[in-house]
Amino acid sequence: MKAITCLLLGVAASSVIALGQGTVNFNNYVPDPPAGVNWVYAPIFCNNLQLAGSAWLAQLYGGPTEDSLSPVGAALPFRTGAASGFIQSAGVHTARTIPDIPPGGAAVVEIRVWEAAKGATYEEARAAGGRYAHSYPVFLARTGDPTTTPPGLPVPLVGLQSFDVCYVPEPSTWLLLGVGLALFSCLPNSCRQRGY
Repeated sequence: MKAITCLLLGVAASSVIALGQGTVNFNNYVPDPPAGVNWVYAPIFCNNLQLAGSAWLAQLYGGPTEDSLSPVGAALPFRTGAASGFIQSAGVHTARTIPDIPPGGAAVVEIRVWEAAKGATYEEARAAGGRYAHSYPVFLARTGDPTTTPPGLPVPLVGLQSFDVCYVPEPSTWLLLGVGLALFSCLPNSCRQRGY
């Protein structure tokens, strides 16, 4: 009887450990974090205007390494009004459990954003030619540990930076040089001889 009891306790303990995973707070605005943790303020833009409403979706991607990121939880729309640019978190559970991360373990996360009209997922919107972008990866030294007593709080995304979904990159130096040479070659000979 003692052996069966020990076996059952061992199975129960291993199932709790197997189910426990690292947790994070999927939010780009955390003004009042737990003691000893930095706050998060990283609005998301399109052409320098903060994203608002359900026209855009944001989803957390996470994993043990930058090369192993996968979607974590449901995609969320953005807030409106004075809170635009921030992920809709009012009335929504924003704690996200990252697969393959032990409780309290290190993780890599990023936020991916896309036009909702172009697809239900980031990958669909990207394939459909919609606007999309993602944050720089955030390396978290530790995640929340829900297996402790009391359970550890989900860790905020400290280090998350703002980004622009509609950003148009600057042209390269070589492209600008080529355009300049092409324009210079179109000048009349009289202007080139006088040094204009």
